[in-house]
Amino acid sequence: MLKALLRTFLKKKEDSSKFQASTDDAKNNQKSWKIAEQIAAEYLKRKGYKIIERNYRTPYGEIDIIAKLGSSFVFVEVKSGTGFRINPSERVDKIKYEKIYRSAEYYLKGKRYTRAQIDVVEVIDNGIIEIKHYKNVGWDFA
Repeated sequence: MLKALLRTFLKKKEDSSKFQASTDDAKNNQKSWKIAEQIAAEYLKRKGYKIIERNYRTPYGEIDIIAKLGSSFVFVEVKSGTGFRINPSERVDKIKYEKIYRSAEYYLKGKRYTRAQIDVVEVIDNGIIEIKHYKNVGWDFA
């Protein structure tokens, strides 16, 4: 249902990572964070990532999206907001980062991998959806 909803109100602009959206309808139908996660997942798919898990829960916390790019695992934290006072990505503090880190280690336990990293995808909603992708934010599992 969410995918059908996204198809009706998202149009990719050819020249950038900005999307046009009717966010008032979306907010009435779903929680905005859920829509932001779906937008981030669709963005990652368009960039060649394969989505493995969504909202993966561990004893340490939750990972919004687990994806693969080639043989690398990518653990993605999605942050959304308007960006008026603070950019959503700035809400990934040391405590949140530690939870993602521990959750990623928990997920990787016993798995074969060549590389893994933590990314943050920021979804800013100011009438036009803008996506910023911060790759490998300070720590990787190489």
